[in-house]
Amino acid sequence: MKKALRTFVICGALAVLSAPLLAQDYGNDHDYRDHDQRQDQYHGMHDRGQHEGWYRRGGRMPSDYRGREYVVSDWRHERLRPPPRGYRWVRSDNGDFLLVAISTGVIVDLLLHH
Repeated sequence: MKKALRTFVICGALAVLSAPLLAQDYGNDHDYRDHDQRQDQYHGMHDRGQHEGWYRRGGRMPSDYRGREYVVSDWRHERLRPPPRGYRWVRSDNGDFLLVAISTGVIVDLLLHH
């Protein structure tokens, strides 16, 4: 009984300790700048804007985010003030609201964590 228990404990310890030895290397020989650029593709509006520097008053929102899927059509429901003529409210991926000029994409106001 003790011999079987000891064998079981030793096998379990070997299995746990050998797991890191079996881990695969997933190509650490690539250029890290290339990896960072690929990672940036998957960030949302807020993360990308912070990284590129346009997520601020006066910044110019890229055309990628000027589509209808970001536009806040019911600004009353969101308790936002009416957008002036030529402007519209846009919701970012993290829930912030941006008041953006329709023609230029310039951000004139940000409501963070509204």
